[in-house]
Amino acid sequence: MPPTATSTTTAGSLAFEGTSMVFPDGTEALRDISFTVDRGEFVTIVGPSGCGKSTLLKIASGLLEPTAGRVHADRDHLGYVFQDATLLDWRTVRGNVELLAELHGVEAAERRRLAGEAIDLVGLDGFEDHYPRSLSGGMKMRCSLARSLTLKPPVFLFDEPFGAVDEITREHLNDETQRLFRTEDFAGLFITHSISEAVFLSTRVLVMSARPGRIVAEFDIDFDYPRVPELRFEPAFAELCGQVSVELRGSHS
Repeated sequence: MPPTATSTTTAGSLAFEGTSMVFPDGTEALRDISFTVDRGEFVTIVGPSGCGKSTLLKIASGLLEPTAGRVHADRDHLGYVFQDATLLDWRTVRGNVELLAELHGVEAAERRRLAGEAIDLVGLDGFEDHYPRSLSGGMKMRCSLARSLTLKPPVFLFDEPFGAVDEITREHLNDETQRLFRTEDFAGLFITHSISEAVFLSTRVLVMSARPGRIVAEFDIDFDYPRVPELRFEPAFAELCGQVSVELRGSHS
């Protein structure tokens, strides 16, 4: 296998080994990224705009190939939630949630069962026959989460999924995401610009530098799950957010 190849590992973990990315126009997006996310870990990356956070997820999913280093990921068992819900307007909630299972050749009865379980998990029961146009922004993101959950992926990638919703809806979606993490016990890699969101959700927070993106700081988050909304007002939470913020400001230089 050539030194820049992407390889596959066992289900339930994701690893970057010296991963770098230089685009054909010469833009160096990532430099020497190395870290691992195991099943039962929720790792969030924060960093300046344009530092390569989304590029890292695209490499993890196989949408891009790195120009150096390796990525170990089970691409056959991987969930991906994008910045936009990316729902099909002509499909109902149930139809959208069944889509990935349908593309993987799962039989109709089993698709319906899996979709029903996922819809219940994200709190959309009762909306199975609604179309995206009748859903709020938060409900659309729940539908997107449910769609990925149908295949019960042991690795979940989140690319700033809640950035476009209001603050209260975002907090509710944070609560739902940590509940799903505890229920499904996946390996989660989450991208966000919100330090509070990162600290609230994660077992670990990584800070990336300005482009070319490098990991410049790491914080273990030791708050117990389940994390209640009131945690956001605790002094220890505010102190940790402040520490991450200091590193993030330094990463812009």
